[in-house]
Amino acid sequence: MDLKSVDLIVDKHQEKRTALISILHDVQDRYKYLPEEALKMVASRLRMDINEIYGVATFYKSFSLVPKGKHSVTLCLGTACHVRGGPKILRELKTLLNIEPGQTTPDKQFSFNVVNCLGVCAIGPVMFVDGKFYGEMNSLKAKRVIEKINKNKRKSGVKS
Repeated sequence: MDLKSVDLIVDKHQEKRTALISILHDVQDRYKYLPEEALKMVASRLRMDINEIYGVATFYKSFSLVPKGKHSVTLCLGTACHVRGGPKILRELKTLLNIEPGQTTPDKQFSFNVVNCLGVCAIGPVMFVDGKFYGEMNSLKAKRVIEKINKNKRKSGVKS
């Protein structure tokens, strides 16, 4: 793993411990997760114990210690979304992606998560895919969103 990017990120934040969360976000943006080697380098550069770094990385849900897929699919199962059909959408997504929530497809194309609230209850059930909200979802609409991503992947010549 090339860790030059980690050095540049730490330099950008002037080796400040108070910038740890920003540093971790930048590292995750670069690698799509927080690799162990990168965390060790951050700890060394900031003169912090690696356990402190892991404590922050595991406390915040926005950080991941495992590689994520190219596409992020998050399904809300909060009360409003649940009563409006969220569990049916969950079953459909599990079948389509062939993974459980919290997992990434073997081809690293999709990461799938379930949350208790996305904060847009009025348009529930809601899926949040690659930074975009999809409201008033149902199983068929969810299937179409995933199929569209897969179709675009094939059009661009990306191999699974």
